[in-house]
Amino acid sequence: MDPLVLARWQFAITTIYHFFFVPLTIGLAIVVAILETIYVQRGDEVYKRMTKFWGKLFLINFAVGVVTGLVLEFQFGMNWSEYSRFVGDIFGAPLAIEALLAFFLESTFLGIWIFGWDKLPKAVHAGVMWMVALGSTLSALWILIANSFMQEPVGYALRNGRAEMTDFGALLTNPHVWVQFPHVLFSAMTTAAFFVLGISAYHLARKNDGEGVFQRSFNIALVYGLVGSVLVGLVGHSQAQHMIRAQPMKMAAAEALWETQDPAPLSLISIIDEENREDIFAIHIPAALSLLSYNRLDGAVQGINDIQAEYERLYGPGDYVPPVTISYWAFRAMFTPGLLMPLLAAFGLYLVLRNRVQDTRWFLRLLPFAIPLPYLANSAGWILTEVGRQPWIVFGLMRTEQAVSPGVPAGMVLFSLLTFTVLYGLLMGADAYLLAKFARRGPDTVEESAESGSAY
Repeated sequence: MDPLVLARWQFAITTIYHFFFVPLTIGLAIVVAILETIYVQRGDEVYKRMTKFWGKLFLINFAVGVVTGLVLEFQFGMNWSEYSRFVGDIFGAPLAIEALLAFFLESTFLGIWIFGWDKLPKAVHAGVMWMVALGSTLSALWILIANSFMQEPVGYALRNGRAEMTDFGALLTNPHVWVQFPHVLFSAMTTAAFFVLGISAYHLARKNDGEGVFQRSFNIALVYGLVGSVLVGLVGHSQAQHMIRAQPMKMAAAEALWETQDPAPLSLISIIDEENREDIFAIHIPAALSLLSYNRLDGAVQGINDIQAEYERLYGPGDYVPPVTISYWAFRAMFTPGLLMPLLAAFGLYLVLRNRVQDTRWFLRLLPFAIPLPYLANSAGWILTEVGRQPWIVFGLMRTEQAVSPGVPAGMVLFSLLTFTVLYGLLMGADAYLLAKFARRGPDTVEESAESGSAY
Protein backbone atom coordinates (compact mmCIF):
# COMPACT_ATOMS: atom_id res chain seq x y z
CA MET A 1 0.00 0.00 0.00
CA ASP A 2 1.29 3.42 -0.99
CA PRO A 3 0.56 6.16 1.60
CA LEU A 4 0.50 8.76 -1.19
CA VAL A 5 -2.21 6.92 -3.12
CA LEU A 6 -4.27 6.36 0.03
CA ALA A 7 -3.88 9.98 1.13
CA ARG A 8 -5.02 11.18 -2.28
CA TRP A 9 -8.04 8.89 -2.21
CA GLN A 10 -8.92 10.08 1.28
CA PHE A 11 -8.79 13.74 0.37
CA ALA A 12 -10.68 13.15 -2.87
CA ILE A 13 -13.49 11.24 -1.17
CA THR A 14 -13.91 13.68 1.71
CA THR A 15 -13.77 16.68 -0.65
CA ILE A 16 -16.44 15.29 -2.97
CA TYR A 17 -18.61 14.34 0.01
CA HIS A 18 -18.28 17.86 1.39
CA PHE A 19 -18.90 19.53 -1.95
CA PHE A 20 -22.24 17.76 -2.24
CA PHE A 21 -23.49 20.12 0.46
CA VAL A 22 -21.65 23.39 -0.23
CA PRO A 23 -23.37 24.52 -3.48
CA LEU A 24 -26.84 23.81 -2.07
CA THR A 25 -25.99 25.74 1.09
CA ILE A 26 -24.84 28.80 -0.88
CA GLY A 27 -27.63 28.73 -3.45
CA LEU A 28 -30.48 27.86 -1.09
CA ALA A 29 -29.47 30.59 1.40
CA ILE A 30 -30.03 33.14 -1.37
CA VAL A 31 -33.40 31.56 -2.28
CA VAL A 32 -34.59 31.70 1.34
CA ALA A 33 -33.42 35.32 1.64
CA ILE A 34 -35.31 36.24 -1.54
CA LEU A 35 -38.49 34.54 -0.33
CA GLU A 36 -38.39 36.25 3.06
CA THR A 37 -37.74 39.62 1.41
CA ILE A 38 -40.85 39.13 -0.75
CA TYR A 39 -42.79 38.23 2.41
CA VAL A 40 -41.65 41.44 4.13
CA GLN A 41 -42.52 43.58 1.10
CA ARG A 42 -45.93 42.04 0.37
CA GLY A 43 -47.03 40.78 3.78
CA ASP A 44 -48.24 37.58 2.09
CA GLU A 45 -48.25 34.72 4.61
CA VAL A 46 -47.74 32.18 1.83
CA TYR A 47 -44.22 33.52 1.33
CA LYS A 48 -43.59 33.15 5.06
CA ARG A 49 -44.58 29.48 4.80
CA MET A 50 -42.32 29.12 1.79
CA THR A 51 -39.45 30.74 3.68
CA LYS A 52 -39.85 28.40 6.63
CA PHE A 53 -40.22 25.29 4.48
CA TRP A 54 -37.15 25.87 2.33
CA GLY A 55 -35.32 27.21 5.38
CA LYS A 56 -35.88 23.89 7.15
CA LEU A 57 -34.28 22.01 4.26
CA PHE A 58 -31.46 24.55 4.18
CA LEU A 59 -30.72 23.92 7.87
CA ILE A 60 -30.56 20.14 7.41
CA ASN A 61 -28.12 20.49 4.53
CA PHE A 62 -26.05 23.14 6.36
CA ALA A 63 -25.61 20.99 9.47
CA VAL A 64 -24.26 18.01 7.56
CA GLY A 65 -22.07 20.25 5.38
CA VAL A 66 -20.37 21.73 8.45
CA VAL A 67 -19.56 18.29 9.84
CA THR A 68 -18.06 17.03 6.58
CA GLY A 69 -15.99 20.19 6.13
CA LEU A 70 -14.21 20.00 9.48
CA VAL A 71 -12.21 16.92 8.53
CA LEU A 72 -10.72 18.49 5.41
CA GLU A 73 -8.57 21.04 7.21
CA PHE A 74 -7.23 18.46 9.66
CA GLN A 75 -5.93 16.41 6.75
CA PHE A 76 -3.45 19.15 5.84
CA GLY A 77 -1.64 18.45 9.11
CA MET A 78 -2.17 14.70 9.21
CA ASN A 79 -1.64 13.44 5.67
CA TRP A 80 -0.10 16.46 3.95
CA SER A 81 2.35 17.92 6.46
CA GLU A 82 5.06 18.55 3.85
CA TYR A 83 2.56 20.57 1.85
CA SER A 84 1.57 22.51 4.97
CA ARG A 85 5.23 23.16 5.78
CA PHE A 86 5.97 24.38 2.27
CA VAL A 87 2.96 26.60 1.66
CA GLY A 88 1.37 27.08 5.08
CA ASP A 89 2.33 30.76 5.33
CA ILE A 90 0.25 31.46 2.24
CA PHE A 91 -2.45 28.80 2.29
CA GLY A 92 -3.20 29.27 5.98
CA ALA A 93 -4.14 32.95 5.68
CA PRO A 94 -7.31 32.61 3.55
CA LEU A 95 -8.31 29.46 5.46
CA ALA A 96 -8.04 31.34 8.76
CA ILE A 97 -10.03 34.29 7.39
CA GLU A 98 -12.67 31.89 6.09
CA ALA A 99 -13.10 30.34 9.54
CA LEU A 100 -12.83 33.50 11.65
CA LEU A 101 -14.76 35.87 9.39
CA ALA A 102 -16.99 34.11 6.89
CA PHE A 103 -17.98 30.95 8.77
CA PHE A 104 -18.59 32.72 12.08
CA LEU A 105 -20.56 35.43 10.26
CA GLU A 106 -22.69 32.76 8.63
CA SER A 107 -23.21 30.59 11.69
CA THR A 108 -23.85 33.50 14.10
CA PHE A 109 -26.49 35.09 11.93
CA LEU A 110 -28.01 31.69 11.19
CA GLY A 111 -28.55 31.20 14.93
CA ILE A 112 -30.18 34.63 15.13
CA TRP A 113 -32.39 33.76 12.18
CA ILE A 114 -33.50 30.44 13.66
CA PHE A 115 -34.45 31.86 17.05
CA GLY A 116 -35.45 35.33 15.88
CA TRP A 117 -38.84 34.53 14.37
CA ASP A 118 -41.51 36.82 15.92
CA LYS A 119 -38.79 38.41 18.11
CA LEU A 120 -37.07 40.63 15.55
CA PRO A 121 -38.78 43.12 13.25
CA LYS A 122 -39.65 41.44 9.95
CA ALA A 123 -37.24 43.51 7.87
CA VAL A 124 -34.40 42.93 10.33
CA HIS A 125 -35.08 39.19 10.33
CA ALA A 126 -34.96 39.13 6.53
CA GLY A 127 -31.71 41.12 6.65
CA VAL A 128 -30.28 38.48 8.98
CA MET A 129 -30.92 35.82 6.32
CA TRP A 130 -29.12 37.97 3.76
CA MET A 131 -26.15 38.05 6.13
CA VAL A 132 -26.26 34.24 6.27
CA ALA A 133 -26.21 34.16 2.45
CA LEU A 134 -23.35 36.66 2.41
CA GLY A 135 -21.38 34.59 4.93
CA SER A 136 -21.78 31.36 2.96
CA THR A 137 -20.72 33.13 -0.26
CA LEU A 138 -17.68 34.74 1.39
CA SER A 139 -16.73 31.36 2.86
CA ALA A 140 -16.58 29.92 -0.65
CA LEU A 141 -14.60 32.93 -1.87
CA TRP A 142 -11.83 32.50 0.73
CA ILE A 143 -11.56 28.77 0.09
CA LEU A 144 -11.25 29.47 -3.63
CA ILE A 145 -8.59 32.10 -3.00
CA ALA A 146 -6.58 29.38 -1.25
CA ASN A 147 -7.26 26.85 -3.99
CA SER A 148 -6.42 29.34 -6.74
CA PHE A 149 -2.92 29.72 -5.33
CA MET A 150 -2.49 25.99 -5.92
CA GLN A 151 -3.67 26.43 -9.50
CA GLU A 152 -1.82 29.67 -10.29
CA PRO A 153 0.71 30.74 -7.62
CA VAL A 154 1.06 34.50 -7.14
CA GLY A 155 2.34 36.88 -4.45
CA TYR A 156 5.07 34.63 -3.03
CA ALA A 157 8.81 34.22 -2.71
CA LEU A 158 10.79 31.02 -2.14
CA ARG A 159 12.94 31.26 0.97
CA ASN A 160 14.71 28.42 2.77
CA GLY A 161 12.76 25.80 0.84
CA ARG A 162 9.37 27.32 1.65
CA ALA A 163 6.91 29.57 -0.15
CA GLU A 164 6.34 32.77 1.81
CA MET A 165 3.69 35.39 1.14
CA THR A 166 5.02 38.69 -0.19
CA ASP A 167 1.82 40.27 -1.51
CA PHE A 168 -1.56 39.52 0.07
CA GLY A 169 -3.25 41.72 -2.50
CA ALA A 170 -1.92 39.47 -5.25
CA LEU A 171 -3.79 36.54 -3.70
CA LEU A 172 -7.01 38.54 -3.77
CA THR A 173 -6.53 39.66 -7.38
CA ASN A 174 -5.28 36.30 -8.65
CA PRO A 175 -6.92 36.02 -12.10
CA HIS A 176 -7.75 32.40 -11.40
CA VAL A 177 -9.99 33.43 -8.48
CA TRP A 178 -12.14 35.65 -10.64
CA VAL A 179 -12.95 32.95 -13.17
CA GLN A 180 -13.32 30.22 -10.56
CA PHE A 181 -15.42 32.03 -7.94
CA PRO A 182 -18.25 33.16 -10.28
CA HIS A 183 -18.35 29.65 -11.72
CA VAL A 184 -18.87 28.16 -8.26
CA LEU A 185 -21.41 30.83 -7.27
CA PHE A 186 -23.57 30.34 -10.36
CA SER A 187 -23.23 26.57 -9.98
CA ALA A 188 -24.60 26.97 -6.46
CA MET A 189 -27.55 28.97 -7.78
CA THR A 190 -28.24 26.24 -10.32
CA THR A 191 -27.97 23.49 -7.70
CA ALA A 192 -30.48 25.20 -5.41
CA ALA A 193 -32.79 25.98 -8.32
CA PHE A 194 -33.03 22.36 -9.45
CA PHE A 195 -33.41 21.21 -5.84
CA VAL A 196 -36.40 23.54 -5.44
CA LEU A 197 -37.71 22.68 -8.91
CA GLY A 198 -37.59 18.94 -8.34
CA ILE A 199 -39.38 19.07 -4.98
CA SER A 200 -41.94 21.59 -6.22
CA ALA A 201 -42.64 19.51 -9.34
CA TYR A 202 -43.11 16.42 -7.13
CA HIS A 203 -45.94 18.16 -5.25
CA LEU A 204 -47.44 19.82 -8.31
CA ALA A 205 -47.63 16.48 -10.12
CA ARG A 206 -49.67 15.17 -7.17
CA LYS A 207 -51.77 18.36 -7.00
CA ASN A 208 -50.60 18.87 -3.44
CA ASP A 209 -50.45 22.65 -3.49
CA GLY A 210 -53.47 24.11 -1.75
CA GLU A 211 -52.08 27.62 -1.14
CA GLY A 212 -49.76 27.83 -4.12
CA VAL A 213 -46.54 27.29 -2.12
CA PHE A 214 -45.05 24.98 -4.69
CA GLN A 215 -46.33 26.75 -7.79
CA ARG A 216 -44.72 29.98 -6.61
CA SER A 217 -41.54 28.14 -5.63
CA PHE A 218 -41.54 26.46 -9.03
CA ASN A 219 -41.84 29.78 -10.87
CA ILE A 220 -39.09 31.48 -8.86
CA ALA A 221 -36.77 28.48 -9.19
CA LEU A 222 -37.21 28.42 -12.97
CA VAL A 223 -35.99 32.00 -13.32
CA TYR A 224 -33.25 31.46 -10.73
CA GLY A 225 -32.13 28.26 -12.45
CA LEU A 226 -32.19 29.68 -15.96
CA VAL A 227 -30.10 32.68 -14.91
CA GLY A 228 -27.68 30.48 -12.93
CA SER A 229 -27.22 27.80 -15.58
CA VAL A 230 -26.71 30.29 -18.43
CA LEU A 231 -24.18 32.28 -16.40
CA VAL A 232 -22.38 29.06 -15.43
CA GLY A 233 -21.87 28.36 -19.12
CA LEU A 234 -20.68 31.87 -19.92
CA VAL A 235 -18.26 32.02 -17.00
CA GLY A 236 -17.12 28.46 -17.76
CA HIS A 237 -16.25 29.62 -21.26
CA SER A 238 -14.06 32.39 -19.79
CA GLN A 239 -12.55 29.88 -17.38
CA ALA A 240 -11.62 27.57 -20.25
CA GLN A 241 -9.95 30.44 -22.10
CA HIS A 242 -7.98 31.33 -18.99
CA MET A 243 -7.00 27.67 -18.61
CA ILE A 244 -5.49 27.71 -22.11
CA ARG A 245 -3.06 30.39 -20.91
CA ALA A 246 -2.45 29.35 -17.29
CA GLN A 247 -2.71 25.52 -17.40
CA PRO A 248 -2.59 24.40 -21.03
CA MET A 249 -1.89 20.80 -20.03
CA LYS A 250 -5.23 20.61 -18.19
CA MET A 251 -7.14 21.73 -21.25
CA ALA A 252 -5.19 19.40 -23.52
CA ALA A 253 -5.95 16.49 -21.16
CA ALA A 254 -9.62 17.44 -20.98
CA GLU A 255 -9.77 17.14 -24.78
CA ALA A 256 -7.28 14.26 -25.18
CA LEU A 257 -5.43 16.53 -27.59
CA TRP A 258 -2.11 14.79 -28.09
CA GLU A 259 -0.61 17.04 -30.76
CA THR A 260 -0.79 20.80 -31.25
CA GLN A 261 -3.36 21.68 -33.90
CA ASP A 262 -4.45 24.85 -35.67
CA PRO A 263 -7.40 24.95 -35.95
CA ALA A 264 -8.01 22.52 -33.09
CA PRO A 265 -11.01 20.18 -33.13
CA LEU A 266 -13.33 19.52 -30.17
CA SER A 267 -13.69 15.88 -29.22
CA LEU A 268 -17.22 14.51 -28.96
CA ILE A 269 -16.05 11.06 -27.91
CA SER A 270 -12.66 9.39 -27.75
CA ILE A 271 -11.40 5.97 -26.76
CA ILE A 272 -8.03 6.80 -25.24
CA ASP A 273 -4.81 4.81 -25.14
CA GLU A 274 -2.84 6.65 -22.45
CA GLU A 275 0.13 4.29 -22.60
CA ASN A 276 0.85 5.04 -26.25
CA ARG A 277 -0.57 8.57 -26.03
CA GLU A 278 -3.03 8.27 -28.85
CA ASP A 279 -6.73 7.85 -29.55
CA ILE A 280 -7.95 4.42 -30.58
CA PHE A 281 -11.15 5.98 -31.88
CA ALA A 282 -12.41 9.57 -31.88
CA ILE A 283 -15.19 11.74 -33.27
CA HIS A 284 -14.34 15.45 -33.54
CA ILE A 285 -16.04 18.73 -34.42
CA PRO A 286 -13.53 20.55 -36.64
CA ALA A 287 -12.17 23.90 -35.32
CA ALA A 288 -14.56 23.90 -32.34
CA LEU A 289 -11.79 23.82 -29.71
CA SER A 290 -10.14 26.84 -31.32
CA LEU A 291 -13.52 28.58 -31.21
CA LEU A 292 -13.87 27.72 -27.52
CA SER A 293 -10.34 28.91 -26.80
CA TYR A 294 -10.12 32.10 -28.87
CA ASN A 295 -13.68 32.93 -30.05
CA ARG A 296 -12.60 32.33 -33.63
CA LEU A 297 -12.30 29.36 -35.94
CA ASP A 298 -8.52 29.37 -36.03
CA GLY A 299 -5.75 29.45 -33.44
CA ALA A 300 -3.30 26.85 -32.23
CA VAL A 301 -4.11 24.84 -29.12
CA GLN A 302 -1.08 23.11 -27.63
CA GLY A 303 -1.13 19.33 -27.50
CA ILE A 304 -0.05 17.10 -24.62
CA ASN A 305 3.20 15.96 -26.23
CA ASP A 306 4.41 19.49 -26.98
CA ILE A 307 3.50 20.71 -23.49
CA GLN A 308 5.30 17.72 -21.97
CA ALA A 309 8.47 18.65 -23.86
CA GLU A 310 8.12 22.29 -22.80
CA TYR A 311 7.66 21.34 -19.12
CA GLU A 312 10.70 19.09 -19.24
CA ARG A 313 12.74 22.10 -20.33
CA LEU A 314 11.22 24.27 -17.60
CA TYR A 315 11.04 21.87 -14.65
CA GLY A 316 13.42 19.05 -15.50
CA PRO A 317 12.85 15.39 -16.39
CA GLY A 318 9.56 13.83 -15.36
CA ASP A 319 6.05 12.93 -16.47
CA TYR A 320 3.87 16.05 -16.48
CA VAL A 321 0.84 14.46 -18.10
CA PRO A 322 -2.19 14.14 -15.78
CA PRO A 323 -4.55 11.14 -15.97
CA VAL A 324 -6.01 11.89 -19.38
CA THR A 325 -8.96 9.49 -19.30
CA ILE A 326 -10.23 10.84 -15.98
CA SER A 327 -9.77 14.45 -17.09
CA TYR A 328 -11.44 13.81 -20.44
CA TRP A 329 -14.57 12.15 -19.04
CA ALA A 330 -14.80 14.48 -16.04
CA PHE A 331 -15.04 17.39 -18.46
CA ARG A 332 -17.88 15.69 -20.31
CA ALA A 333 -19.64 14.71 -17.09
CA MET A 334 -19.58 18.40 -16.19
CA PHE A 335 -20.37 19.78 -19.63
CA THR A 336 -23.34 17.53 -20.53
CA PRO A 337 -25.53 18.43 -17.51
CA GLY A 338 -24.46 22.02 -18.11
CA LEU A 339 -26.18 21.84 -21.51
CA LEU A 340 -29.29 20.04 -20.26
CA MET A 341 -30.12 22.27 -17.29
CA PRO A 342 -30.72 25.58 -19.13
CA LEU A 343 -32.82 23.71 -21.69
CA LEU A 344 -34.99 22.23 -18.92
CA ALA A 345 -35.31 25.59 -17.17
CA ALA A 346 -36.16 27.41 -20.40
CA PHE A 347 -38.79 24.83 -21.33
CA GLY A 348 -40.31 25.04 -17.84
CA LEU A 349 -40.46 28.83 -18.08
CA TYR A 350 -42.16 28.51 -21.47
CA LEU A 351 -44.81 26.27 -19.89
CA VAL A 352 -45.37 28.75 -17.06
CA LEU A 353 -45.78 31.67 -19.45
CA ARG A 354 -48.24 29.59 -21.49
CA ASN A 355 -50.03 28.44 -18.32
CA ARG A 356 -49.51 24.81 -19.35
CA VAL A 357 -47.54 23.42 -16.40
CA GLN A 358 -50.35 21.22 -15.08
CA ASP A 359 -51.12 20.03 -18.61
CA THR A 360 -47.56 18.75 -19.06
CA ARG A 361 -47.49 16.06 -16.40
CA TRP A 362 -44.55 14.21 -17.90
CA PHE A 363 -42.36 17.27 -17.39
CA LEU A 364 -43.34 17.55 -13.73
CA ARG A 365 -42.57 13.86 -13.22
CA LEU A 366 -39.21 14.30 -14.96
CA LEU A 367 -37.92 17.20 -12.86
CA PRO A 368 -37.34 15.30 -9.59
CA PHE A 369 -34.93 13.10 -11.53
CA ALA A 370 -33.10 16.25 -12.67
CA ILE A 371 -32.09 17.13 -9.10
CA PRO A 372 -28.82 15.11 -9.42
CA LEU A 373 -27.73 16.95 -12.59
CA PRO A 374 -26.00 19.89 -10.87
CA TYR A 375 -24.46 17.53 -8.30
CA LEU A 376 -22.95 15.48 -11.11
CA ALA A 377 -21.64 18.62 -12.83
CA ASN A 378 -20.24 20.07 -9.57
CA SER A 379 -18.40 16.89 -8.61
CA ALA A 380 -17.05 16.31 -12.10
CA GLY A 381 -15.87 19.91 -12.26
CA TRP A 382 -13.84 19.55 -9.07
CA ILE A 383 -12.38 16.25 -10.27
CA LEU A 384 -11.23 17.98 -13.47
CA THR A 385 -9.86 20.94 -11.50
CA GLU A 386 -7.72 18.80 -9.20
CA VAL A 387 -6.85 15.80 -11.37
CA GLY A 388 -6.03 17.96 -14.38
CA ARG A 389 -3.41 19.84 -12.33
CA GLN A 390 -1.42 16.70 -11.59
CA PRO A 391 1.43 15.94 -11.01
CA TRP A 392 1.46 19.30 -9.21
CA ILE A 393 -0.11 20.05 -5.85
CA VAL A 394 1.04 23.66 -6.28
CA PHE A 395 1.40 24.26 -9.99
CA GLY A 396 5.03 24.64 -11.01
CA LEU A 397 6.30 24.68 -7.42
CA MET A 398 5.57 21.41 -5.63
CA ARG A 399 4.65 17.96 -6.89
CA THR A 400 1.98 15.95 -5.12
CA GLU A 401 4.42 13.17 -4.27
CA GLN A 402 6.53 15.70 -2.33
CA ALA A 403 3.62 16.90 -0.22
CA VAL A 404 2.58 13.78 1.69
CA SER A 405 3.46 13.30 5.38
CA PRO A 406 6.58 11.10 5.56
CA GLY A 407 5.92 9.75 9.05
CA VAL A 408 2.34 8.52 8.61
CA PRO A 409 2.23 4.78 7.78
CA ALA A 410 -0.02 3.41 5.08
CA GLY A 411 -2.03 1.37 7.57
CA MET A 412 -3.03 4.47 9.51
CA VAL A 413 -4.07 6.30 6.36
CA LEU A 414 -6.06 3.27 5.22
CA PHE A 415 -7.83 3.03 8.57
CA SER A 416 -8.82 6.71 8.54
CA LEU A 417 -9.82 6.45 4.86
CA LEU A 418 -12.20 3.57 5.57
CA THR A 419 -13.51 5.23 8.72
CA PHE A 420 -14.23 8.55 7.05
CA THR A 421 -15.81 6.87 4.04
CA VAL A 422 -18.21 4.86 6.21
CA LEU A 423 -19.04 7.80 8.49
CA TYR A 424 -19.55 10.17 5.59
CA GLY A 425 -21.71 7.59 3.85
CA LEU A 426 -23.90 7.37 6.94
CA LEU A 427 -24.09 11.16 7.18
CA MET A 428 -25.03 11.45 3.53
CA GLY A 429 -27.66 8.79 3.97
CA ALA A 430 -29.07 10.63 7.00
CA ASP A 431 -29.07 13.90 5.10
CA ALA A 432 -30.84 12.39 2.09
CA TYR A 433 -33.39 10.70 4.37
CA LEU A 434 -34.19 13.89 6.29
CA LEU A 435 -34.36 16.03 3.16
CA ALA A 436 -36.64 13.52 1.43
CA LYS A 437 -38.81 13.12 4.53
CA PHE A 438 -39.49 16.81 5.05
CA ALA A 439 -39.65 17.56 1.33
CA ARG A 440 -42.40 14.96 0.81
CA ARG A 441 -44.44 16.13 3.78
CA GLY A 442 -44.39 19.75 2.67
CA PRO A 443 -44.71 23.01 4.60
CA ASP A 444 -47.25 21.60 7.07
CA THR A 445 -44.29 19.87 8.76
CA VAL A 446 -42.78 23.23 9.58
CA GLU A 447 -46.02 24.56 11.04
CA GLU A 448 -46.35 21.45 13.21
CA SER A 449 -42.79 21.95 14.47
CA ALA A 450 -43.54 25.55 15.39
CA GLU A 451 -46.65 24.59 17.28
CA SER A 452 -44.73 21.94 19.23
CA GLY A 453 -42.34 24.59 20.56
CA SER A 454 -39.21 24.14 18.42
CA ALA A 455 -37.08 26.99 17.07
CA TYR A 456 -39.44 27.09 14.13
